[in-house]
Amino acid sequence: MSRLRCGFPLGFIALVWGLLCAQVHAGVSAEAAGENTQNFALTAPLHTYAEVIDIDGAEDGSKRTGQAAVWHDTSGQADLSAALRALQAGDFRPLPGAGSTGMQKGSYWSFFVLHNSTDAPVPLHLEYVDHQLIRLQAFESPVRAAPDFAEVANLAMGESFAMRPVFHNRFVVPVELEPGASEAFLIRLDSEEAGFVFPSMRIWTPDALSQSHTAETAVLSFLFGGVTLISLFSLIVGLTTRESSFFAYFVYGLSKIAAWGTILGFTHQYLLRDGFHWSYMSAAGAVSILCGVIFDRLFLQTRKYTPRLDLVLILMMVNAAVLLGSALLQIKALALISITLALLLYPASTVIAIVRWRQGSSEAAVFAVGWTLLLAGLFFQALRDLGYVEHNLVNYYLPPLSSFIEMVTIMAAMGMKLRRLRLQGLESERQYRRHLEQSKVKLEGLVRARTEELEKAKQQAELEARTDPLTGIRNRRSFLADAGLCIKRAQRKGEPVSLLMFDIDHFKSINDNHGHGIGDEALRQFSVTIQQKIRETDVFGRLGGEEFALLITETRPDSLHTAERLRDNIAQIRLDCPVGSVQFTSSIGVAHATQDESVEQLLRQADHALYCAKERGRNMVVEYTAEPNASERGLPLSESQHVDMLSSLEPA
Repeated sequence: MSRLRCGFPLGFIALVWGLLCAQVHAGVSAEAAGENTQNFALTAPLHTYAEVIDIDGAEDGSKRTGQAAVWHDTSGQADLSAALRALQAGDFRPLPGAGSTGMQKGSYWSFFVLHNSTDAPVPLHLEYVDHQLIRLQAFESPVRAAPDFAEVANLAMGESFAMRPVFHNRFVVPVELEPGASEAFLIRLDSEEAGFVFPSMRIWTPDALSQSHTAETAVLSFLFGGVTLISLFSLIVGLTTRESSFFAYFVYGLSKIAAWGTILGFTHQYLLRDGFHWSYMSAAGAVSILCGVIFDRLFLQTRKYTPRLDLVLILMMVNAAVLLGSALLQIKALALISITLALLLYPASTVIAIVRWRQGSSEAAVFAVGWTLLLAGLFFQALRDLGYVEHNLVNYYLPPLSSFIEMVTIMAAMGMKLRRLRLQGLESERQYRRHLEQSKVKLEGLVRARTEELEKAKQQAELEARTDPLTGIRNRRSFLADAGLCIKRAQRKGEPVSLLMFDIDHFKSINDNHGHGIGDEALRQFSVTIQQKIRETDVFGRLGGEEFALLITETRPDSLHTAERLRDNIAQIRLDCPVGSVQFTSSIGVAHATQDESVEQLLRQADHALYCAKERGRNMVVEYTAEPNASERGLPLSESQHVDMLSSLEPA
């Protein structure tokens, strides 16, 4: 039986080949198989057919048996009699190579002699050097002319673990040598179909083997515990960062533990003690391959950065799934094809990691180192399986050790990735804060600008609400409000107040003869002329159409003088138009505040005076003078009263 290496094809292909290549064995007849070895006589003493190994009672596993006399039964059906005939015929020969038969069909027989050189009985444990054998049969006979071989052990992988005479994950045959006695042994090593066989057994005293097994178990427990801690750490980091590659690494680590525990026999020893089957080893290896490739894809981000090479990893995942199915269904031919393809594709992860490193991923370089160390350990195992390297406990545990080192190395790469993610997070946070600060400054600027715009809009709206759009002076509402305040202020101070009401003479004819554009310009020039001749404290506004009002804080004579001056200035206005120059005059009505009149009362009085000015020929100033008690009633005068009680001032 060949070996499975935790989902790693270099050794795994040997196991699958040995378990899967079904052959129809050309066996010996049933009669030959049932021959009584008691009637078979060798032509020479047993000790002459093989080396004799001296036993001194201090065996610690350093002595090994079997490789000096090995017979290859290509049929895999030979029994003890056939093996004895082969021994007599000289078919038992030293095993070439460093200890492995290589990939061969059939079974192997090993012959050796143990001699107790002490004067006390010596109990021994003969341990098969590897874990991968399907069946082991051991026959023992005292060294004498007539062989009397009896079966002392018949161990099989598929049998209940409780049937093994020694509690060990590998096959162990217990024997005892009498003082000074020599015992011959024939060991049948069977992989049942084809595979690697190591026809050798270590010689131990029971206590030494127990101590060695305890030490081996402790070492593997340390390795498994380390992988478990790494996996749990990955799980915790994954839960913290929500990074999928850490979850994949957690599952990958657990699959390694399950695969190695199954391949090395500890699953059979401690968990599945009954009904164990070789397909469990293949299935565990397939799961480990699948989990490893999934992790590779997530960690190296091949889908994003190397999409073409990612197809190779997808192919490996599909192939691992096929291998798992064929192992569970025991489809041997399909499993052989799958593991062969896995062997060819497995180094692709290292190549992809190197490509990602060249793209700038520093953790990919560390990943490539770890994966290369794993491949190196598996390659060394392949050399051992092929017989180029001697089998010993060091290289026996080299593949799981290299797998552990790979986990630690890749964990370092995961740490680098975690640090990079943390730095990226901090940088993103800094950029976010910087963006918030910039957004805050920008927002404050926008709010300030918007506030200024709104303030300007408010001021503009207020101005438009208070200003006549054509002339730019106060409109009627604004004039009434400002004039009312001015009158109250003057009344508190005891100052005289006069109101002048203007009307442009014959303004309709200007619009009719020269157009509304000239009429609008006449209104603007009229307003400009008045504004240039009055004080800032005076209140000037347009009441509507061609009517204007001016409130001044002057005495009656001064107000009349101002009115005459303004009338004269208005008469000097010249407007250019296509047909020549346009002039216009203005009639002015003046009203004086004698008591607590309101602005509305003054407007009515000035309006009556203005009406009188128009009746008398326009382009003149007319002062409003009320008859006794007329102003108190606040009623307009009759037409005759209006003419009699107004005194006109001729133009100066």
